[in-house]
Amino acid sequence: MRDAMLLSFDEPLATALHERAERVLGQTVKRLHGVRGMRRAYRLCADLVDTETFFLLDGDFEIDEHFNAEAAAPLGTDVAMRVWQAVNPVNGLTYGYGGLKLIRTAALHKLGQAVDVLAALPGRVEFAPAVAGVTRFDQSPFHAWKAGFRECAMLARGCEYGSSSREARARLTAWTSGGGGGRFAHWARRGAADGVAFAAQAGSDPAPFAGFNDPLWLRHRFEAVRL
Repeated sequence: MRDAMLLSFDEPLATALHERAERVLGQTVKRLHGVRGMRRAYRLCADLVDTETFFLLDGDFEIDEHFNAEAAAPLGTDVAMRVWQAVNPVNGLTYGYGGLKLIRTAALHKLGQAVDVLAALPGRVEFAPAVAGVTRFDQSPFHAWKAGFRECAMLARGCEYGSSSREARARLTAWTSGGGGGRFAHWARRGAADGVAFAAQAGSDPAPFAGFNDPLWLRHRFEAVRL
């Protein structure tokens, strides 16, 4: 049996989603909480698991009741990570954003440099066509804004996983003006628009993205937006 880990920082539903993951997977799901900096958090996850590959769930990921972890095929020798799709409850998109991951543990100790940290894994990333759950990022104004801001800034900058520009444009349209509902949907759309503007201002300069994986940097930026 592979280990499973839920990585959370301040998501309001993280404890309930952790309990759900343990029930659905039928095993103990380890949890790492409150670590600042995604790169450091991912490496600590690798230190805490005991299997060569492990399932990684974000702190806002609601795993599907029917997901069968035992049926997941092993990773190919050249594959560092597999990502199952997740449903976006705000705009209806279904793709790898916020999805369930199966990661080669050793690869996390050899991360390269990328804005999306896991895009810098040494090895191929494959995307499973199946949906494994819902990414419940719409838990507060801040969490909804942060999701839209980070994802759309990265899409506008250029997807580090090799998606086509056509796919990126379609996703940007859905994030910034797509339908859907939810209590905090307008914050997700505001964050998406702010992310596009941020990427346009940054251009090809990587320096503005230095704080992109720091939750406190994101919180300060959100508070400035609200003023």
